[in-house]
Amino acid sequence: MDETAEARLKRMRMRSWRRGTKEMDLVLGPFADAHLADLSVPDLELYDALLAENDQDLMAWILGQSVPPGALAPLLARIAAFAETRLKAAR
Repeated sequence: MDETAEARLKRMRMRSWRRGTKEMDLVLGPFADAHLADLSVPDLELYDALLAENDQDLMAWILGQSVPPGALAPLLARIAAFAETRLKAAR
């Protein structure tokens, strides 16, 4: 069964906001709301793969505490920069 583009974005947005930890909800959810619709097909594939990772690994990668898998590194850097910008704006 093929997923429509609209259903895929909706599923990915939901999975971004409904993680295992609140911290990752607050990092991935706003990023998904702001950027999912604008991601290229290859970046959407990477983001979908990223959603399959556990929250502890994702948080360590985003915070720069460990090195992410090579293919995910550019997307994770983009997510980290987005989160940092949001954090600075909230201060």
